[in-house]
Amino acid sequence: MYQKFKATLQAIHNRSNFNISPFLLGLVSSILLILLYNNSLWRAILERQDSLNIENALFITSLFITLVLLTKLIISIVSIRYLFKPMLIILFIASSLASYFMDSYGIMIEQTMLENVLATDMSESLELFNSSLFFSFIIYGLLPSYLIYRCTINYKPVIRETLTRIGIISITALLLFGNIFLLYPEYSSFTREHKVLRFLVNPINYLWAVGLSSVNQLSNAMPQQLTAIGSDATLTKSWQQRGKKSLSILVIGETARAENFSLYNYARKTNPELAKKDIIIFNNVFSCGTTTEVSLPCIFSHHERQGFKTSSAKYNENLLDIIKRSGISVLWRENNSGCKGICDRIDTSYTAHQKNIPFCNDRECFDEALLHDIDNYIQQQDGDIFLVFHQKGSHGPAYHLRYPEKFERFTPVCRSNQLQDCTREQVVNAYDNTILYTDFFLSKVIDFLKDRSQEFDTSMIYVSDHGESLGEQNFYLHGLPYTFAPDTQKHVPMMMWFSEGFERSYGIQRSCIDNKRDGAYSHDNIFHSVLGMLGITTSALNKELDIFSDCKTENP
Repeated sequence: MYQKFKATLQAIHNRSNFNISPFLLGLVSSILLILLYNNSLWRAILERQDSLNIENALFITSLFITLVLLTKLIISIVSIRYLFKPMLIILFIASSLASYFMDSYGIMIEQTMLENVLATDMSESLELFNSSLFFSFIIYGLLPSYLIYRCTINYKPVIRETLTRIGIISITALLLFGNIFLLYPEYSSFTREHKVLRFLVNPINYLWAVGLSSVNQLSNAMPQQLTAIGSDATLTKSWQQRGKKSLSILVIGETARAENFSLYNYARKTNPELAKKDIIIFNNVFSCGTTTEVSLPCIFSHHERQGFKTSSAKYNENLLDIIKRSGISVLWRENNSGCKGICDRIDTSYTAHQKNIPFCNDRECFDEALLHDIDNYIQQQDGDIFLVFHQKGSHGPAYHLRYPEKFERFTPVCRSNQLQDCTREQVVNAYDNTILYTDFFLSKVIDFLKDRSQEFDTSMIYVSDHGESLGEQNFYLHGLPYTFAPDTQKHVPMMMWFSEGFERSYGIQRSCIDNKRDGAYSHDNIFHSVLGMLGITTSALNKELDIFSDCKTENP
């Protein structure tokens, strides 16, 4: 038996020495990695398909080609003599381990997971080793690594090889973008609804995690201090002379575009409740970005859109820091995917963490949960209060999940997260129902403030983070580069409401603000206008961007 096994190994050894070009080796490696090392990914993709049909099969095939091309692009970059073989061997060994743990334990590989693995001590690591891991490592890690080690790579002379590699990288990149462009609506919808799947794409998931972790380590090695903004913030005399405390709420909408608000002359009555309220709407407001990751921190930043950078925003204080420093109690209440670092130094509560909320189901909480039990916080504060409500709003593509059933007024609706599988009428109906629910929620916020106007001077500002494409020009969702994005992704609703007491105490001339409804504004105005509205003076305040600057009396 031993002699037979030895002979088999010798035969494999004798036949494993073969010649191959760098291009072909990279292509074969890419196909094998995406096809054989991504069981968890393909299983998750198939589970998320409503049905198996020609359209779904075409998209899955295209997705496979995209991942192969992306992997090939990465491999081509390191296909340099003396570096190529070792890098491929490391890639297959690491991918075999990643594949085993994803398949066996259902884990997803991202930066935090990688850092936890690196921090695990030896005794804990040894507990993960077993015979299944051993055989998986032999078959998917060592066997391909051995074949790569035994092969002879046929390199051209240095200059020709370099030019060939540059050509292969260029062609691969063109094919990659071309393949995505052909089915852009499908990719746009799928990637936004299933963002979590990126943590299953082996080896791209752990390569990305290694990159992020490395950058994080470098950042920690060169720590940056938090830059104070508005450290001279004080409250004006008018604030000190008021008879009541103030209660202000800033509602940050999600994916609400102005075009579908009946307040902005949309044909459908999507704002029946707000139409009854004494609100001020602003007709021409544009967002800082086309994604929450950009727009949300930009709204609270003292930088204007042209000078704003998400990479440096976390090292600068923001609007909420200034408001808190002035002596006003600040609370961020979250019903979305997080505050993107804005609320790191602010009291924060999450609707998902609250218990016994009647507005939540097993998936998520509706926006009404933002008001749940908020009186408890208010009663615990001694002075003025500033609340931020971060909505779930119209977050897509599963618009039909964003509102309670009784708000499904526009039918039929799209009930798929693959928007391209629905008619445009169904997509718009579902989206309009989310706006209808936002209308109800904002009306409820105003009623909440009205009910407390005897005790507080109350106010509300609402603005959405960005807009949305609903199939116009075959674009769905959002996130296009700002320069090329259609106005539907950038033109956002903004409105204000004030109690009579608030207008009187803060000297706000209502008619003056009303006359500004057709002015050109953007997220750049929020930082300065909130400071101006609250009567906070600071060198960080730019009066040219403060909507209230010339609409307030000196001695209210």
